[in-house]
Amino acid sequence: MNTVPTQVDGPQSVPALLHRNAKEFADAPAYREKEYGIWQSWTWAETLEEVEALALGLVDLGVQEGDFIAVIGRNRPRLYWAMIAAEMVGAVPVPLYQDAVAEEMAYVLSHCGARFVIVGDQEQVDKVIEIGDQLPSFEQMIYLDPRGLRKYDHSKLHQYTHVQDAGRAKRDELLPEITARQAKLNYDSTCVMLYTSGTTGKPKGVVLSNRNVIETSKSSSEFDDLRQTDSILAYLPMAWVGDFIFSVGQALWTGFCTNCPESAETMHTDLREIGPTYYFAPPRVFETQLTNVMIRMEDAGRFKKWLFDYFMAHARRVGPDILDGQPVNQWDRFKYNIGELAIYGPLKNTLGFSRIRVGYTAGEAIGPEIFDFFRSLGINLKQLYGQTEATVFITAQPDGEVRSDTVGVTCPGVELKIAENGEVFYRSPGVFVEYFKNPESTADTKDAEGWVATGDAGFIEEDTGHLRIIDRAKDVGKMADGSLFAPKYAENKLKFFPNILEAVVFGNGRDECTAFINIDLTAVGNWAERNNIGYASYQELARHPQVMGMIQEHVEEVNASVAEDVMLSGCQVHRFVVLHKELDADDGELTRTRKVRRRIIEEKYADIIAALYDGSPEVSTVTEVTYEDGRKGSISATLEVRVAAVHPVGARMAAQ
Repeated sequence: MNTVPTQVDGPQSVPALLHRNAKEFADAPAYREKEYGIWQSWTWAETLEEVEALALGLVDLGVQEGDFIAVIGRNRPRLYWAMIAAEMVGAVPVPLYQDAVAEEMAYVLSHCGARFVIVGDQEQVDKVIEIGDQLPSFEQMIYLDPRGLRKYDHSKLHQYTHVQDAGRAKRDELLPEITARQAKLNYDSTCVMLYTSGTTGKPKGVVLSNRNVIETSKSSSEFDDLRQTDSILAYLPMAWVGDFIFSVGQALWTGFCTNCPESAETMHTDLREIGPTYYFAPPRVFETQLTNVMIRMEDAGRFKKWLFDYFMAHARRVGPDILDGQPVNQWDRFKYNIGELAIYGPLKNTLGFSRIRVGYTAGEAIGPEIFDFFRSLGINLKQLYGQTEATVFITAQPDGEVRSDTVGVTCPGVELKIAENGEVFYRSPGVFVEYFKNPESTADTKDAEGWVATGDAGFIEEDTGHLRIIDRAKDVGKMADGSLFAPKYAENKLKFFPNILEAVVFGNGRDECTAFINIDLTAVGNWAERNNIGYASYQELARHPQVMGMIQEHVEEVNASVAEDVMLSGCQVHRFVVLHKELDADDGELTRTRKVRRRIIEEKYADIIAALYDGSPEVSTVTEVTYEDGRKGSISATLEVRVAAVHPVGARMAAQ
């Protein structure tokens, strides 16, 4: 059965949507960018002129239909325009992670055979030049920021605005060619190619069509009543499918404004200035924001901290019900309104969340405590479940049906089924076309009927239709006694504590669970400063006896919570170490989207894992690290193995 419609009305490509918006919303803001502390704005009519000028310039440079054009840099309107212009000339845009090291870029650029590369600044130019001899297809590079590039060889280098100027100069000559190429675009034309994060191997190029992008953008916008008057802050990696759908797909479908911050350092300030109405962040962003809030409250005066704790306790009790329109007595509503004036309102304003109408988190499971904290403030934060191969949306939470333990119901046009082994399968108009140059993986992932294997284990609640994800199917296992092992369950509870940045739990096939812990340097460093504890490095702070004791308290509190779940009580952590370094994407331990690469960690730290299970009180280790400039080095450390108290199943519930 094929759920994808064959006949469609309206624009059938992303460039066609841009033309529509330039007519219907001509003078409405389309993109904003903060540069040198000043917000610059472009209307939809101005955006079309900028994109068309670049498209003409690309044709003048020799871009052919079917070429691949890589786009690398931070979120900037001109780089979004570059992706639209690429499709306008019949090419395929391929955004890359800007923080990827040169070796990672070499694989993607070589795999897709990019002839042209459009980058943000000198840093990205240098990376591409460094790997140029590995890129037989590479011909020309276009850059936005000219600073530092004056003395470079410009035989293959072109400034972005100069390419546009050349296009404008030859408009009359080249416009018929551009028009003809756009006329060929339809629902089945390739819109973008996005590479997966590569948690289990080399990244795969996911080919998404205009049908995938437009149908998904349309249905998801209608699901949440997104409007032309909404606005978002585009700060997540442009190579990530979520940013493409929010900042390109939904933005073009609804006509809302996409705002680009000045830099990563000013992002939170820019967030407050824009006050977006539609917001997305992965769990780690919310974890960091909560950590910063807790740090500030630790530094606050006694009365202010008491006031915060008092009203937050009330907010956790009644806030979500008020947000969902559930019955709440008048006294509780009055007290919540007082809290809004004194605590919740100022806090939301500080975070930049005062105007949020729809907020989402996804990417990996968010800790229930973190999720409930933000909803208790009156922020309409919801969860969605998706992946690159689905053009993001598989399930989402409708207003009034928001829970921390599910990822919602099927999105419009999506079908779900659960395999006998618990793996989740779906099909929808958003299902990807193929993995580029990888028919074997395409066939393994998507069957002849269009069903796609997610790789996640979960189940659908019979009474509500909500999907619950347990963990990655490959990570869910059994303890030696047959009880269920789902590491994410315990890891997310551990990461609720501001002092814990990352946690990796082990235990599949074992008698007991153990864990690696990364401390949050900001939170623990602030605590150390308040307690007059000196330290010279992350490693020194991580092994401080008081820090170790504090982390042990957190682990044991999580164990008490995990013990309440009969099905997952075996995931209590018996022993743990606080690692001597932060897990890092540059070291291959995390993906560029900050997901843990478990297999690599298990191989790299096999000596530490062995010590966790053989009863050793400590373990000495040497670890290879990658510095910011790409050089390799190593650090050595002796880690203390801590034993944590565990609890019988249902212990806390019985005590209550």
